[in-house]
Amino acid sequence: MTAFTTRPEILGTFGVVTSTHWIASAVGMSILEKGGNAFDAAVATGFVLQIVEPHLCGPGGDLPAVIYSKKKDKVEVICAQGPAPAGATIEHYTAEGLSLIPGDGLLATVIPGSFDGWMLMLRDYGSMSVRDVLEPAIYYAEHGHPMLPRVSATIKGLAAFFEKEWPTSYETWLPGGSAPQAHENFKNPVLAETWKRILAEAEVKSGREAQVEAARDAFYRGLVAEKIDDYLKTAEVMDASGTRHKGVLTANDMANWSATVEEPLTYDYHGWTIAKIGPWGQGPVFLQTLSILNGFDLAAMDPAGADFVHTVVEAMKLAFADREVYYGDPDFSEIPVTHLLSETYAAERRKLIGADASFDLRPGIVPGFEAQHDLTMTMLGADSKTGAVYEPTMAHLSEKRGDTVHIDVIDRDGNMVSVTPSGGWLQSSPTVPGLGFCLNSRAQMFWLRPGLPTSLAPGKRPRTTLTPSLGLYEGRPTLAFGTPGGDQQEQWQLSFFLRYAHHQLNLQAAIDQPLFHTSHFPGSFYPRTREPGSLMAEANFGPDVLDALRRKGHKLTVADPWTIGRLTAARRDADGLLRAAATPRLMQAYAIGR
Repeated sequence: MTAFTTRPEILGTFGVVTSTHWIASAVGMSILEKGGNAFDAAVATGFVLQIVEPHLCGPGGDLPAVIYSKKKDKVEVICAQGPAPAGATIEHYTAEGLSLIPGDGLLATVIPGSFDGWMLMLRDYGSMSVRDVLEPAIYYAEHGHPMLPRVSATIKGLAAFFEKEWPTSYETWLPGGSAPQAHENFKNPVLAETWKRILAEAEVKSGREAQVEAARDAFYRGLVAEKIDDYLKTAEVMDASGTRHKGVLTANDMANWSATVEEPLTYDYHGWTIAKIGPWGQGPVFLQTLSILNGFDLAAMDPAGADFVHTVVEAMKLAFADREVYYGDPDFSEIPVTHLLSETYAAERRKLIGADASFDLRPGIVPGFEAQHDLTMTMLGADSKTGAVYEPTMAHLSEKRGDTVHIDVIDRDGNMVSVTPSGGWLQSSPTVPGLGFCLNSRAQMFWLRPGLPTSLAPGKRPRTTLTPSLGLYEGRPTLAFGTPGGDQQEQWQLSFFLRYAHHQLNLQAAIDQPLFHTSHFPGSFYPRTREPGSLMAEANFGPDVLDALRRKGHKLTVADPWTIGRLTAARRDADGLLRAAATPRLMQAYAIGR
């Protein structure tokens, strides 16, 4: 008898699309129905998510994607994480009176990356036109979409601030002076007009690829860049520091940047090869944790039991501690990834996991990096406070924080996309006049202390939390999965993957398992706080498991049932059968397929 799941695991052979909003998933499926491939569907889905989940992503944001192209027969990473502008120096920011980069406003902005990433995916891997993939987003921006209750609550919570400090956002999100109600039909006509103008400039050209290039030019070297530049020349706005600041992004920064394609970082685990982005994101945390857990018999543990949770959390604490010391943009710093993923190193780290919860931040010491280790730990003692963590993700902690979205698509030919767009949330910075969207706040992930892989520098990528996943089973591209969630992204999708790999659960059953995470390490988001020994777990675990975790010393916070994480996943079997699933949490994500 099949175990009960909140939703069916979707099965088919034609195509599957799963994302964090039902409308976006439906749009992606419609693209497949029209003859588009997985890449076309992902692009259209991504643009629609900017409209229907504007508190989670926007046109001014960023994205990494891990993809498999059947034509190339290769897994690759698309990096659409914009770097810091030329004027983003430590000297400038400290002269502004800052010791940490604020979590919102104009100084937190890096070059917007997502549009170029989507266009690169469309041009080099897709088959459809710019119009094909933009028209659904234009429709929902122009004709309206049902306002999510959480978006309504976010706007209402920020109404007074917008009116006083960010009037352009007030005009966009409180048209006529009132916040939209939950489920109200909401429109963003200015953004619709922006996309229409880009489309018109693209279609002056003939040929699909030429039109894609013209759209990129319109955004980064034309009308969009010009409006951003004009606004930032004079805008000086309030941010989380409590004072007003001007931004440093210019049209010249945008004109000289483009998204790139690179090799993924991989790790082999129990027949699986997991492909992640490199150390310019937190992707290696997932792989490092797998390397540590390789020495434990997780298959023998109850996947919803205290031993499983304790072992996984303690391994993650060690990997995340290494993230703080060693990760960063490899174009600017030497990152010892090979050493961090070696069995010799994992064996040393594995010995640190005991019967009780650790309250210490314990990065390993990599030979040749001793000074970097000491400098980081000294800085964290001064700059990373202990206390209630700033979580940009969890709606049950705050309605006013941004978040992220996720998309997984597989088509009948076996092309696969796992992509995690984020940034440019409606609450991250003021709406740019005449564009209908705002800029991102990813620069808050830099430190204003020199000498670190994550120190602020012009042209450097911030160490993003965005981290899609693609799994190959016995060498065959098989599984695309991921989740929104800031620092929790690696944690939630790791528990999903381990349960899926070790416990013979189907995709939906693995997603439905109770979730947990820790804020033991310094947060990636302003004000960079941490909670040593913390463990948040859903009440779904049951009192016996929760009590056992308390006895192991974890500083436990029990979340309401079904409130943590927004996982989605899609799979292609060896015989071509396709599968997909989406979380029931927040009642937004949806998987579609046939």
